[in-house]
Amino acid sequence: MSDYQWDATFLDLFDRCVERFRSGDSDFENYYSEADLEFLRSIGYKKRELFDFVEDTVDWDGDPSRETALMVASVRRDYLNWEMGAELSSHEIKPDELPSKSEVLDGVVWLPRIIMKARGKLRGELDPEIMYSCGGDRKFLREHDIAPADFLRAVWGAGDDDQKILAFVKEAEKR
Repeated sequence: MSDYQWDATFLDLFDRCVERFRSGDSDFENYYSEADLEFLRSIGYKKRELFDFVEDTVDWDGDPSRETALMVASVRRDYLNWEMGAELSSHEIKPDELPSKSEVLDGVVWLPRIIMKARGKLRGELDPEIMYSCGGDRKFLREHDIAPADFLRAVWGAGDDDQKILAFVKEAEKR
């Protein structure tokens, strides 16, 4: 795989998976060749991670878009390469470890949950049952007018400082 054109490889794979899903094949375990699996590993993705975006794109009339999926993958890939030295994490965040959907941070509902999911996405540590940018995340991000990839970048930049992320969200509300 060429790093120079990894994005084209991603979009080609994404489009092939969309076509398979649209044809009625929802068994994503059979979507990928060995080359596809190696590519996914190289960008820090799991099989289910890509499928979740494919499924939602089809089921929600293009939300998230293939471009959004690519941008999110780009942030994850960069984090993997720059922050993790291209070493995959063996830790996995389980669904019951996430803050509840109603948990708040300074009056902002869902923010603690999406922060933990974003950190897990950056590190590639989300259980296959957890999707960063699921319908609830997209509702939150849409209400605050923040692109999913931009939120990931803000979380990356803030490190462990939730107050910086809160400030980012509040600033987005003002625009």
